[in-house]
Amino acid sequence: MNAHTDGRLPTRAEIPNEYKWRLEDLFPSDDAWEKAFAAVEETLPKISAFKGRLGQGSEQLLAALRLRDQMEEQLLRAYAYAQLRKDEDTTDSRYQQMSSRALSLVTQAYSTLAFVNPEILAIPTETLQAFLEENAALQIYRHTLEDLIRRKPHVLSETEEELLARFTEVAQSAATIFEMINDADMKFGTVTDEEGRPIELTKGRYIRLMESRDRRVRRDAFKTLYTSYINQRNTIAATLYASVKKDCLYAQLRHYDSSLHAALDDDNIPVAVYDNLLTSVQNHLDLMHRYVSLRKRMLGVDQVHMYDLYVPLVREVDMRFSYPQAQEIVKTAMAPLGADYVGVLDTAFRSAWIDVYENAGKTSGAYSWGVYGVHPYILLNFQETLDDVFTLAHEMGHALHSYYSSRKQPFVYAGYSIFLAEIASTLNENLVAQYLLQTLEDRQQRMYIINHILEQFRTTVYRQTMFAEFERIIHARVERGEVLTADNLCSLYRELNRKYYGDEIVLDAEIDMEWARIPHFYRSFYVYQYATGYSAAMALAKQIQDEGPSAVERYLDFLSSGSSDYPLELLKAAGVDMSTPQPIDQALGVFASLLDQLEDHA
Repeated sequence: MNAHTDGRLPTRAEIPNEYKWRLEDLFPSDDAWEKAFAAVEETLPKISAFKGRLGQGSEQLLAALRLRDQMEEQLLRAYAYAQLRKDEDTTDSRYQQMSSRALSLVTQAYSTLAFVNPEILAIPTETLQAFLEENAALQIYRHTLEDLIRRKPHVLSETEEELLARFTEVAQSAATIFEMINDADMKFGTVTDEEGRPIELTKGRYIRLMESRDRRVRRDAFKTLYTSYINQRNTIAATLYASVKKDCLYAQLRHYDSSLHAALDDDNIPVAVYDNLLTSVQNHLDLMHRYVSLRKRMLGVDQVHMYDLYVPLVREVDMRFSYPQAQEIVKTAMAPLGADYVGVLDTAFRSAWIDVYENAGKTSGAYSWGVYGVHPYILLNFQETLDDVFTLAHEMGHALHSYYSSRKQPFVYAGYSIFLAEIASTLNENLVAQYLLQTLEDRQQRMYIINHILEQFRTTVYRQTMFAEFERIIHARVERGEVLTADNLCSLYRELNRKYYGDEIVLDAEIDMEWARIPHFYRSFYVYQYATGYSAAMALAKQIQDEGPSAVERYLDFLSSGSSDYPLELLKAAGVDMSTPQPIDQALGVFASLLDQLEDHA
């Protein structure tokens, strides 16, 4: 299915329909899409007509918010259709153009809507509260409006807000310049693979090469990649410094205590949550040091280098799964979540929600795309590996989170915050891992699964927390008036690697530059949410395992809640209090238990 005998990928037309998603559920034809596109365009002037009138009464405000939601629902459906069509075959110029038009319409629409929130905030708080009390139909927007009121102290005057809005593109310049350097201009040279063939090194191929059993290949890929970043060290240090300066300036202008406070305020997350993560992980660094020592022993090397961290520890395991087998594993593994959840999974598998196999021109990777009023779509490039089974479970977690929220919530609350986004996907992966550990009889295969989970912990909890600590330190330095340079960034990053990985690892000089290739650092204080989400998912999975139906009911309620309340409150209702260190400590206890098992095997 994945390639012809000559190695050529099949065309889109050569993929059987049973393995393609059905975008006709969004729009029956391109002509129907054109009509929806035109309808959105026609709605925008009607929204603009509300400008200056939102404070005139509760009925005016309600009508504007309803029209906004109606337009945005149609807009996002049209955008999804265009983007998914393009991703089927990125070489198709018709859908390239359609996607570009849809993106332009999104930009136009949100520009039109820009007046809404500032104008609502200009309404006196007591007047807004009176609107809510007198108009029952406006109650649906209570959480949205009260959240706007909560953030009012950090909203500037109309003139100042307009000035900041005009600087948005300029403020993103550092991130844009880094993206051009990192994705467009930078070339990484070539390395020789296991068979002695020269291949061009790309970011996409890097991790695969780092997983190579051939240590020479790993070392060459590592050194070759970082040589390119070393050659740009001062330029990239300047872009990162500019981005951090922007974060600190905007936080100061909006009267926040720090850039960290500003970043977490969107989701109403206390800084204590960030502190708890760093403290808990730092209190368990001995476990990561043990894991590094175990790597040294199981790989049979005199020293563990940074380029030895990704290669699987369990050798001679080649687990292959057909797509039907992967579906069956995921369905069976999800049984603890109840009949309704498994029934929705089955519907997804039978009803063309998923685009399964790679074809020429298809976009790479995997994702889930929720569409309100229809159903989610999942893009895969299934290659029959164990990772592909976990990817299917992961994306179905996202998809069912979107499905349940869309089924239960009105459009305005159907989405969910980034803080919550990785919980459902990670929980599904955890259930698959537990199922495989319970059913696989081959000891080597079981150890391979344990190694997979330990790597998830290393990369998602420990590594992302290290990134989070790096971000906090560099922002604090700039807030004290210090300058970030390539030298002091490299020095700090080296100290953090020593702290997190311990004395057993050789800190190759190249790793000092890893900060220079992390795009997430240009979206301040984002990465900590990977670690908190993973910890929350582990806590929920344990509750489901220990409590059964009552925990499942709470979890399905959580999936159905969208953004109807603040993330911490929604998680608390599900049984996980992320304002305390307990979920993180509990997750790291699981890491310790699995580490014990792998050490016994070694």
